[in-house]
Amino acid sequence: MTDNTTVERVRALVTPIVSDLHLDLYDLEFRGGTLRVTLDTPVGSDGGVDLETIALATRLLSKELDQHDPVPGHYTLEVTSPGLERQLRTPEHFQREIGKTVAVRLRDTAGDARRVQGVLTAATDTDATLQLEQPGPDGTTERTVAYSQIDRARTVFVWGPTPKPGARNTSRKES
Repeated sequence: MTDNTTVERVRALVTPIVSDLHLDLYDLEFRGGTLRVTLDTPVGSDGGVDLETIALATRLLSKELDQHDPVPGHYTLEVTSPGLERQLRTPEHFQREIGKTVAVRLRDTAGDARRVQGVLTAATDTDATLQLEQPGPDGTTERTVAYSQIDRARTVFVWGPTPKPGARNTSRKES
């Protein structure tokens, strides 16, 4: 049985459980004896997946996988969340992150920069468009990259300004 067949069998088993938990199946990988199930909150939700939810999902998924045994041989089940800086591997991942800053490492660049970073402004089934942080050598401020050209991509968590030490909270009303 191929890894793709295994992943599809696992996907069919875990999707209803993930849906019942009001979560999204962000990613599913089977590599090197590890079955990694990545869960996320639905698009537009405040916050992420907490440890209590990960623990519950792990118990439920483990029980279902043990009952149906879709993975040949021994494997390790890893249930996780994508985190703040998440890997982007599929068109759905890119489409979900429109409006966020992303860093992309390209495969063969033929003279262009191998790494680009900017705000993801569009994502189709074949490519992603970034508003570049730094203009390209030719002055372009936007770049469209085919997924087939991407070696790795991830979101970049942008930290807000830190409050100055000793500064008063100006959002509080004083009477």
